[in-house]
Amino acid sequence: MRLEMLALTRKGVCLSGLISGLLALSGGLAAQAASIDSCVSTLKAQAVKSGVRPQVANQMLSGVSYDEKVIRFSTSQPEHKTQIWDYMAFLVDPQRIADGKKLLKQHHSTLSSVEKRFGVDRHVVLAVWGIESDYGQFRGDFYTPHALANLACAGGRRSKYFRGELIKTLQIASRGDVPHSDFRGSWAGAFGQTQFMPSTYISLAVDFDGDGRKDLVNSVPDALASTANFLKNAGWRNSRLWGFEVKVPKGYSGPSGRKKYASMSTWTKRGLKNIDGSKFKSKQDTALIRPAGANGPAFLVTRNFKALRSYNASTSYGLAIALLSQLVSGGEPFKTPWPTNDPGLSRAQRLELQKLLNRNGFDVGEPDGKVGPATRAGIKKAEARYGLPVTGRPGWTIYNKLGGR
Repeated sequence: MRLEMLALTRKGVCLSGLISGLLALSGGLAAQAASIDSCVSTLKAQAVKSGVRPQVANQMLSGVSYDEKVIRFSTSQPEHKTQIWDYMAFLVDPQRIADGKKLLKQHHSTLSSVEKRFGVDRHVVLAVWGIESDYGQFRGDFYTPHALANLACAGGRRSKYFRGELIKTLQIASRGDVPHSDFRGSWAGAFGQTQFMPSTYISLAVDFDGDGRKDLVNSVPDALASTANFLKNAGWRNSRLWGFEVKVPKGYSGPSGRKKYASMSTWTKRGLKNIDGSKFKSKQDTALIRPAGANGPAFLVTRNFKALRSYNASTSYGLAIALLSQLVSGGEPFKTPWPTNDPGLSRAQRLELQKLLNRNGFDVGEPDGKVGPATRAGIKKAEARYGLPVTGRPGWTIYNKLGGR
């Protein structure tokens, strides 16, 4: 360390300034840790006061420390930052469709019973399961109580909301529905096979397998039924479609937007038609959405789409659920291409892209199909070498340039 500091001094770096900076950083981290500890102690007391068993509160909040990743993620969500063609290519890829069709047969009895009881299309329920956790295969990287403790103590303006979610998490564990070690999920506190927030869990979770516990982590029937219950509560009705793709006349300047409903006769007068050019047969009120602008696909959506979107307040998310449900049921993909000459990549292609980057000298670490900072840095170097715009985006152009097919 001393030699390193001398070398820095010879290069013109002020040693005293460096030491001061290190001391300030150390002091800041210590203050941060103390603040978290104090906040967590208060949360424990509040939880116990709300009826949580002290042993559960102590066990689940033991070892909480500041998590920079949680706080960073709280200010940036992929649904709102990623181009829709990337988002859809990743979430509704061939593997997820094939897995969905297989699971549709495997869980036929449960899904049929769920649809009958709650009146929610089984394919939609299955699609939520697929999008939220890849059918239970991936439920998140974060220990729910610790992620929520960070958001409650250092999450800014929504800290009160996350404090409530944390206490509800402890209540769920305290009453024995889910073992404390099974609370793994998203940075925001959602957990289980269909990613319920704790407050949603308490109000809408269902014990569908009859074992006396509402366990969305380990019970597929409970998870699927609870999802159907959520969608029913959000307004889903099987008597109407989620929506359908349409043709919009060139130069259309009329109203659009997911809240601007109109009758089918009104849309006909405005020049809209089914994607195959035929006239509308439906009589449901719908709203026109154009998620990629005037040059991309257009859809007339019913209030069922609003129910899908209530699961995650994103139009891209709602369309991912809609398309996956359509494809696992044997339906057709969207006909209009996304307005890009550089399409997004599936999960398998993202994994292959990482391998190609490594093979071509752009080290991105062990390939896992997840596009993080190392992969984006590698893509940028590759783009620069090949004279492409430097974006760091995992798209078809750089994939193809590196030898992907």
